Amino acid sequence: MTAVYKDEEADWLTVCLKYLLFVFNFLFWVGGVAVLGVGVWTLVEKSDYLSLLASSTFAVSAYILILAGSMVVVTGFLGCCAVIREQKSCLSMYFFCLLVIFLIELVAGVLAYVYYQRLSEELKQHLNQTMTDNYAQPGQEAITLAVDRLQQDFKCCGSNNSSDWMVSVYVSSKQAGDRLVPDSCCKTITPHCGNRDHPSNIYKVEGGCITKLEQFLANHLLVIGAVGIGVACLQVCGMVFTSCLYRRIKMEPY
Repeated sequence: MTAVYKDEEADWLTVCLKYLLFVFNFLFWVGGVAVLGVGVWTLVEKSDYLSLLASSTFAVSAYILILAGSMVVVTGFLGCCAVIREQKSCLSMYFFCLLVIFLIELVAGVLAYVYYQRLSEELKQHLNQTMTDNYAQPGQEAITLAVDRLQQDFKCCGSNNSSDWMVSVYVSSKQAGDRLVPDSCCKTITPHCGNRDHPSNIYKVEGGCITKLEQFLANHLLVIGAVGIGVACLQVCGMVFTSCLYRRIKMEPY
């Protein structure tokens, strides 16, 4: 009687673990879609701004999330097969995939956090030089478009203020004509509207574009870090459930 009771208890535990893993797989898929979505959103939504950054850490974090999110979608199917078939080899492979994705997302989260800490310093050191030296110069079309979009999207002018453009290569060149600032500084863009730098005509924002871009990137990095580390923690639960089910199957007599 005791042996029968133990067998029923063992079966009950195995069934519970299987259902827990199915629930986890659903949450895992949702998390994977979130990770993939955040990665794509980061690269597509404001991809122009990436050319203004001195380092590629921001973009790398997003690419890592896209890789991890894609792996999650595939691994989710493997997890369902492993639970249904109750094969130790499938469960071992599933556990290994979870561990790899866990490490990848953890790296993305840590990279985002580290870059977040030095974002302000990097922008202050490089953004002004990038804008004043490269705007509207041959071979720098990507930076020119990025600066124009930056100033229009965030309603700002110059890295710190509009006077930054006075020492720029662009304003000093014949190409600028009589412009004091690029036309993208204007509240209403018309040809040669940059000839007037009066506050009624151009954006005068305290802190300039550096403050605006820093806040935007900081918010994105927080989302990348939170999603990456959050889903990584969720996978710890999946690895625990997988290990428990593996042990239950291993203990069952054939």
